[in-house]
Amino acid sequence: MLLAVSGCLMGHKVRFDRGHKRDDFVMDELSVYADYVSFCPEDMAFGSPRPSIRVVEKEGKQHIISNKTGEDLTEQLKESSQKDFEAISSHKLSGIILKSKSPSCGLGSSKVYLENGFAAGKGDGMFAAMCKEAYPLLPIEEEGRLCDAWLRENFIMQLFAYDDFERFKLDATFGKLVDFHRTHKFLLQSKDESIYRKLGKIVGNHEPKEFSLILEEYELLYKTAIATKSSVGKTRNVLEHMAGFLKNYLSKEEKVLLHEQIDDCAGKIIPVIVPLSTLKIYATKYGITYLLEQTFLNPYPKELGLRSSVESLK
Repeated sequence: MLLAVSGCLMGHKVRFDRGHKRDDFVMDELSVYADYVSFCPEDMAFGSPRPSIRVVEKEGKQHIISNKTGEDLTEQLKESSQKDFEAISSHKLSGIILKSKSPSCGLGSSKVYLENGFAAGKGDGMFAAMCKEAYPLLPIEEEGRLCDAWLRENFIMQLFAYDDFERFKLDATFGKLVDFHRTHKFLLQSKDESIYRKLGKIVGNHEPKEFSLILEEYELLYKTAIATKSSVGKTRNVLEHMAGFLKNYLSKEEKVLLHEQIDDCAGKIIPVIVPLSTLKIYATKYGITYLLEQTFLNPYPKELGLRSSVESLK
């Protein structure tokens, strides 16, 4: 899959001081499974090194002001942001990773000042706002928030689920959509139960429609669902549902052990990978193909180790 990533996070020396903010997770772990295209509208507009800038609110509108000269640089950054946006938009993207706190790329973390110099709050950077508006369903996150184990796990799951659907669309048929929905059942339920049920009705196609319309409706709801954050409660519910497929195979002692693991996971005593591994072992032992085919068991490469922390659930 292809991701657009802030150049400084990739180690490019494009910051105002000609430095970088290379991100180890992005470059050393995630890069094994994704290709990147870089962007930096500030470097495009002003070069590096350059005077730093800030976002200033004037009469309800945000302006980009030079910290050195006080010059209004809004139009220059707007022009370069548009050019960088058009450049990354020429690619088929599966996600965008932005630089936190940046006046151009911050996602809800860009400091906004009043004309008197006092802080007015935080908001989206100019480039980040363009991306959000143009791609409301695309996985978009900033690297600062990815330090949180729960946000990181949710974002990576969304990335791979989004890419799954983009690949599926390449040769989609109605029959394949039914299979896609079946194998993504528990992943979708872990995100939003109500949307999962709506998707089931779309796949049911009780009012016969053209497949192109069915696929369009399904895509909108699917991508909305995978953008939803998981929770301890939703994850526990899914684990209990999966355990239900094994109830006729397990001994009393095995059932007690499995449900104890699910309880401990919900109590943040053990990470979610423990009950998931147990479920997979039992499903393999007893040949429960329906469970083994579920994307929720392996929503992304296990080597990323994102489910190994109790903090990956909230």
